[in-house]
Amino acid sequence: MVKVKAKTGKKKIALVPQAKKEDDNVVVLPPVRMSDDPAPRQVKWINRQRVLVFAARGINHRHRHLMEDIKKLMPHHKTESKMERSKNLYVVNEISEMKNCNKCILFEGRKMRDLYLWMANVPNGPSVKFLVENIYTMAELKMTGNCLRGSRPLLSFDPQFTKDPHYNLLKELLTQIFGVPKHHPKSQPFFDHVYTFMILDNRIWFRNYQILSEDGALAEIGPRFVLNPVKIFSGSFGGSTLWENAKYISPAKLRQAASKKAGSKYERRIEKKAVYEATKPETGYPDIEGADFFKGDPMEKAQEVIVKEEIVDESIEEEKVRKPKAKKPILSVMKKTKTNPDKTIRRKQLKAKSKAISDQIKKRKQFKKKKPGKS
Repeated sequence: MVKVKAKTGKKKIALVPQAKKEDDNVVVLPPVRMSDDPAPRQVKWINRQRVLVFAARGINHRHRHLMEDIKKLMPHHKTESKMERSKNLYVVNEISEMKNCNKCILFEGRKMRDLYLWMANVPNGPSVKFLVENIYTMAELKMTGNCLRGSRPLLSFDPQFTKDPHYNLLKELLTQIFGVPKHHPKSQPFFDHVYTFMILDNRIWFRNYQILSEDGALAEIGPRFVLNPVKIFSGSFGGSTLWENAKYISPAKLRQAASKKAGSKYERRIEKKAVYEATKPETGYPDIEGADFFKGDPMEKAQEVIVKEEIVDESIEEEKVRKPKAKKPILSVMKKTKTNPDKTIRRKQLKAKSKAISDQIKKRKQFKKKKPGKS
């Protein structure tokens, strides 16, 4: 206790705390320390994951914007300038050690259109190579969701990650890379957004949502992208192949197949023309000799054709009556039956048509007779 005098001269007693209670995790430095002694550190930041995010030369503007969006999502990242493509990927391990990083994300571009993404645990491995598809950056989407920069995310994984061993390994690697460490100096101490990793069509679909309320309402923020796993290696950016995607087809092969399909259009068109010329009939109407048939009144022409057919049929019947039928060998009869069924069918069809046309002509004549004459 310490006694304190007031202005009125009376003595008052007040309690003044001499020392505050300190937290258990806070380390009190001694007043005097030797220069050789190491300085004690705080124990709060236990998870010291640092992720190196950079790219190799050859990426386009959309790929660069996606890389910047991923950097915004991870406050525990570190940056590095672009790496030359001529260098071997083993150099990335040395760069990560220089930056004091134990995880790495490398963007590698091909032909200024394809993007490959490497995720590795430095320096012991494993490492995964992805093909990035369906890229939509934050600037393109313009979603309504928003979150505080540097806040920690909740990671949501599809239940299929636990079924297959290679997906289980990918889940652990994604958790260590995208999970923001607790008490990180650049992070905020609360959660306000969710990262979802879903498996569909042998690919990993990434979405980022803002938590609107405690009842689970969400709003998408962005970015969007799809990771198509290609290979999993035992080491960091190399080593033996632990798993390989048998259904993976490189985008260069897909473009090559599409160009071949487009190039074969001319060949197919020429083949169709050749087939048409080979199967084309000599005349369009084999039963009609010339084009004069279509000149004049069609009903009169049809009547003339019917009359000619009737005359021909009558002459044939008269010849059959005059000449008795001679017995023919069975072989000749068999040959005729084999060769002439089409002609008989054709004749029957023509007779049926001629009868139909003659009936129409008779009906028209009767109709004209019934009409009253002009006065």
